[in-house]
Amino acid sequence: MDTATFRACLPIAPPGAKPIFLTGATGYIGGRLVRWLLDRGWPVRVAVRSPEKLMARSWARDPGLSVVVVDLADRQTLAQAMGGCGTAYYLVHSMLVAGADFHARDNLLAEVFAHAAADAAVERIIYLGGLGETGPGLSEHLASRRSVEAALGAGSVPLTALRAGVILGSGSASFEILRYLVERLPAMVTPRWVATECQPIAVRNVLHVLVACLTTPGSVGATLDLGGPEVLSYRALMQIMAAALGLRPRIIVSVPVLTPRLSSWWIHLVTPIDHRLARPLAEGLRNRVVCRDQRANELMPQSLLTVREAIDLALRREAADDVETSWSDAGPMPGDPQWSGGTVFQDRRTRTTGASAAAVFRAISRVGGDHGWYATDWLWHVRGVLDRWVGGPGLRRGRRDAVRLLPGDAVDFWRVTAVEQDRRLELSAEMRLPGEARLEWTISDHGDHREIIQVARFRPHGLGGLLYWYAVLPLHALMFPRLLAGAAKEAEGLVPAAPAR
Repeated sequence: MDTATFRACLPIAPPGAKPIFLTGATGYIGGRLVRWLLDRGWPVRVAVRSPEKLMARSWARDPGLSVVVVDLADRQTLAQAMGGCGTAYYLVHSMLVAGADFHARDNLLAEVFAHAAADAAVERIIYLGGLGETGPGLSEHLASRRSVEAALGAGSVPLTALRAGVILGSGSASFEILRYLVERLPAMVTPRWVATECQPIAVRNVLHVLVACLTTPGSVGATLDLGGPEVLSYRALMQIMAAALGLRPRIIVSVPVLTPRLSSWWIHLVTPIDHRLARPLAEGLRNRVVCRDQRANELMPQSLLTVREAIDLALRREAADDVETSWSDAGPMPGDPQWSGGTVFQDRRTRTTGASAAAVFRAISRVGGDHGWYATDWLWHVRGVLDRWVGGPGLRRGRRDAVRLLPGDAVDFWRVTAVEQDRRLELSAEMRLPGEARLEWTISDHGDHREIIQVARFRPHGLGGLLYWYAVLPLHALMFPRLLAGAAKEAEGLVPAAPAR
């Protein structure tokens, strides 16, 4: 059953339903949940920091959607934004934003959210947290999720707490870690956690519960565990992935000496997942994440996908370039104030072409991922490897869509910060740098030809930043002219040259 048909099985919103207040719309789960809610007739009000990240989404112009810019740490403005809403979804997590202090940051935001929901007379909060055995042995990551759950439930607004473990779907962090480890390592030495039991669940099954509980009175005030039909070890999960990829069974040897810190750096180097995200995930792998009961499926029946079915579906979506959201979508977008003042170096290059502005924009928008950077790809690859070794994302994040870029999308070690169709594209660097870098293309129409302006800007931090800029100038002289020439050449091959006016 395809996703649209599966989604159509959910109840339609009742007439006169109050708006749904949703946080985390730019994240992996929230970005998909918006579409599901709108399709079933729910009016949705999304709270974001950067509305630009939403504007190009398929649902951005749906008449049932409204967008508010909110600081989740500001109780008063948050309560005003929630006014008139019936249910509020809390789908935010600050691991990558707050670094090592994510636990305290999460608790603060959850407490503010619970108070604001009460101030706005919201009827219910729905929170998606993590599975895991209770007790003192919980990892910091899972303990933080439980603390958030407790903070949200401590207020006067009833809480529906949903707990899920490994979520399998195209673009999910769990799926990406699993696929890359299995794909790239025919033999691997792993920590003891490979024997830990888990109960993976397909992302579509999680979304089903998130929507269905809106019309399920028995879910109000309940804590429900979400899991698929199978309980298996991480070792078995890796072998199922290998089979789905058409690979031989992996050789897996577990040893007791690998710590979560070492494991997180290994994941960082082998997969696209950043070590800051990988560490709390690696720590959580030592905890058994299995449902205590099946009340969620009893209250909201659905057909649960097996692990193999979930993996096959995710692989098909990736092969069809139909990944709706990705783990890399979340995270703040750099703002203009960071560029005010100080020395800013730039590498500016121009080129004229007879190709149309649309063709030029399309060619530029294909940079990165499997397509590469038009020329000197080996230099980009070396830069990506060096970045991974020093803790950056490297080139392995790739991109969500092979052709189209949206604000907030990850492109290797860049993030899209501005998109003006057929006119301008801007990327902000997320590699490890002693400064801040951006790469921008602007297309100017001059009647019988188009001018492409490519500008790389760098704002150094201290002496290290200055030394870095001058050290990479020879590389820029090789990479940037070829990048611009390659984009122009591809644009000219995409469509016939535009006629002179």
